[in-house]
Amino acid sequence: MSDLWYSLPALAQDIALTFALLLPALLVGALVLRGFAPWPLTRAILWRFRGASVMFVLLIAISVGMGIGLLAQERGLRRGTAQAADKFDLVVSAPGSELSVMLAAVFLQPTDMPLLDGATYDEIASHENVSVAAPLAFGDSYGDAPVIGTTAEFARDLADDRIEGRMWQASDEALAGALVPLGVGESFTPAHGHGDAAEGDAHGDAHLRIVGRMAPTGTPWDRAILLPVEAVWEVHGLANGHAPERAGQIGPPFDPDYFPGTPAVVVRAEALWANYALRSEFTRDRETMAFFPGAVLAGLYAVLGDIRQVMSLMALVTQGLVAASVLLGLFILSRLFRRQIALLRALGAPARFVFAVVWSFGAALLVAGAGLGLLTGVAAASVLSRVVTARTDILVTAPIGWSEIHFLAGFVSLTLLLSLLPAAIVLRQQVVDGLRA
Repeated sequence: MSDLWYSLPALAQDIALTFALLLPALLVGALVLRGFAPWPLTRAILWRFRGASVMFVLLIAISVGMGIGLLAQERGLRRGTAQAADKFDLVVSAPGSELSVMLAAVFLQPTDMPLLDGATYDEIASHENVSVAAPLAFGDSYGDAPVIGTTAEFARDLADDRIEGRMWQASDEALAGALVPLGVGESFTPAHGHGDAAEGDAHGDAHLRIVGRMAPTGTPWDRAILLPVEAVWEVHGLANGHAPERAGQIGPPFDPDYFPGTPAVVVRAEALWANYALRSEFTRDRETMAFFPGAVLAGLYAVLGDIRQVMSLMALVTQGLVAASVLLGLFILSRLFRRQIALLRALGAPARFVFAVVWSFGAALLVAGAGLGLLTGVAAASVLSRVVTARTDILVTAPIGWSEIHFLAGFVSLTLLLSLLPAAIVLRQQVVDGLRA
């Protein structure tokens, strides 16, 4: 049986699981309503007590919507961080924390890092399996925008070669990310450091000009300014990576004797297997460290997976409390039309019919609340995505997926089963007491 299940396409599995979660409620509903048509009377009761019914539906919708929104947001954050690391096949740096280097190189978080010297960089760049070896140089900023030095080849790849204007051709030219408030032709002077620690007058003699703007990437690099790595070195009074007779050159190859150092090198090989070989070769004790940012993220996802389980458990407990509240609310609402139910029984209505009326009343509220909760979840996920994107500069989108549909189906099925209890309690009430109410 398990072989048959795993042989099904993912879509078929999701549909089958949704149906399985809803099946208990569908079977109970078919048994309760069999032979009766309580809906006209149920609609009349809903309309008679429409104020209380609307409030009940809204409470269910808010609870369900927040649970769905949080679960969808966690998945969207995973996808956004994975997309941010997509252009970084392999990163080589000095030994240390892979997480710290990844946060600095991929997500542009300010971090103090040791530098790789010219001989080490030359060994990396000249390796037969390396097709791209882009040094990164960071530490400066302009307002909230980090200023990053790198190579033209890496900048083109980062923007998928979609650049408004042109690529830099001199060391005083730069590219602006999609969210940088500088247009083509505008000039700026970088500050040393970031945020409150930035020294605005440290590079007062440096005047750089924006000659192009990168297309949106959905990553923190949208808020960065990219310029030739030579410009960063020159601004700090260092050699520009080239011998004096080639002082005007921009980009590789670099001369090891005039290479000031780089905290990280983004490496790419033509073949996938070569990346693994390079990682092994450049992971050496006390010299260099090479890692896949995707592998580091996978480790974070394992932690996030535990967090997701905790979130799911919290959502399950919350929905359990909501289900208990639903039972209490249905019982309270049933007290509102206690006289009408007693009158039905006094007129000789079958007990099963009365049971079907009360259950269908609760089912209508639950299904309406769950449906509105799904829409609320979509809206909540959209709002949370905008907030997270604005805070992290990582493009986060959180469309509702099958896991949220399964969550909703399980909630509907559970509460429809539990709503049998208020209907059964109503039948145990004395007819005379109901008529006197």
